Amino acid sequence: GGGTVRRPPVTGKNENVTPTRSTPLRRRPAQRRSAERVQRMLDACAEILDEVGYDGLSTTRIAQRAEVAIGSVYQFFPDKRAVAQALALRNLEMFGERVSRLLAEGDFQHWSDPVGGIIDIFVEMNRTVPGFRTLRFGDVADVNLLEETADNNSVVARRLRKLIVEAFGVPDTPELARAIAIAVEAADAVLKMAFRNNPDGDPATVAEAKRLIHGYLAGHIDTP
Repeated sequence: GGGTVRRPPVTGKNENVTPTRSTPLRRRPAQRRSAERVQRMLDACAEILDEVGYDGLSTTRIAQRAEVAIGSVYQFFPDKRAVAQALALRNLEMFGERVSRLLAEGDFQHWSDPVGGIIDIFVEMNRTVPGFRTLRFGDVADVNLLEETADNNSVVARRLRKLIVEAFGVPDTPELARAIAIAVEAADAVLKMAFRNNPDGDPATVAEAKRLIHGYLAGHIDTP
């Protein structure tokens, strides 16, 4: 078993900050006004993705929707892929913050117990966060959008593993890493199926995703 959860403090960070650990920005906005302009570009990117998809995204459209000069876009981003990358990283930060809050506030006995809640967070972001249902963590643009050296699901799995290790105090073993990587791949596939023909996610398929992943993590692999 994983023991009881050690509750990390809720940070209360702004969920819409530009990520600091990895960035596609040509340069960091030095002033608050510039930072707000970059966020406006990301918001515009999200809206356009929902309307016309990644193929219809362009830096010109982003500039028009954000009401900034095209030069302002290029001041921070070399191309539309970089804007999508920044948005995918923002999505990952938001997801991580919400999972961290779930782990801090929930009463979980085993590290596999939060699976249902984590899937609920992902489903809710699909329903409510602009651009997320199209881009999510970047696969529609590039399977290596978040990092050059790792596919997007691997980056998500690594983030979840870090949060679980910190919250439950379980050993960060290769077996745990493999289990969470497989769980993320499987959940990604089944949740794509849930949203394929239903913009809100088919509830029965979402429920099966929870059952599948929780059963795998709780029964197939149990870290000491």
